[in-house]
Amino acid sequence: MNDQELLRYSRQILLQHVDIEGQLRLKNSRALIVGLGGLGSPVALYLAAAGVGELHLADFDTVDLTNLQRQIIHDTDSVGVSKVDSAIRRLSAINPEIQLVAHRSALDADSLAAAVAAVDVVLDCSDNFSTREAVNAACVAAGKPLVSGAAIRLEGQLSVFDPRRAESPCYHCLYGHGSEAELTCSEAGVIGPLVGLVGSLQALEALKLLAGFGEPLVGRLLLIDALTTRFRELRVKRDPGCSVCGSQHG
Repeated sequence: MNDQELLRYSRQILLQHVDIEGQLRLKNSRALIVGLGGLGSPVALYLAAAGVGELHLADFDTVDLTNLQRQIIHDTDSVGVSKVDSAIRRLSAINPEIQLVAHRSALDADSLAAAVAAVDVVLDCSDNFSTREAVNAACVAAGKPLVSGAAIRLEGQLSVFDPRRAESPCYHCLYGHGSEAELTCSEAGVIGPLVGLVGSLQALEALKLLAGFGEPLVGRLLLIDALTTRFRELRVKRDPGCSVCGSQHG
């Protein structure tokens, strides 16, 4: 690392859990962020600021005025602009030391598999079940850890699925083929700081995985009730019969 990098990351390097070695791990790491909305905004901002060397940014949407209440990586001048291009502009201003890789089109099965294979960790910041299922399947197939977050109305949740660990469940173990009818923030609403909180926790989990410190949220589901500011944790076990990660598929 050069002197500018040592100065930029000095407060992080001071942590004994990170140190120079951990910072170098971050510099040599690559992360895929799927979705640059309410969750993806703080994820991208914090991973860029922390010095993750290569961020792969995936979103096929453009910035809308209704996004700005919670999608803090974008601004009013970005309305109508590709979310990826808006994010690149902001992230480049925050940290010119990192590399940014753009995925402006919707990822199909092949392009998603290639995108997942090219990184060390995947952060699912999407807002629909089908994307989450596809991202999970690609991560299981490639053996890449997945940091999954979701938030709607005044409720949030977060977990880490790591196929490198035999005891880790995958997203499908937990949610199967989905439960209630899918709702999006545009239909049900969401409070901005909640997605900021979940996204910030996703970024923290990714930094732990990449730098190699702490205890990631594997086998645990964190539930957040923003209305009462209560956090609850549930244990989640791997399903041996899971159609995605079960033993017959491993």
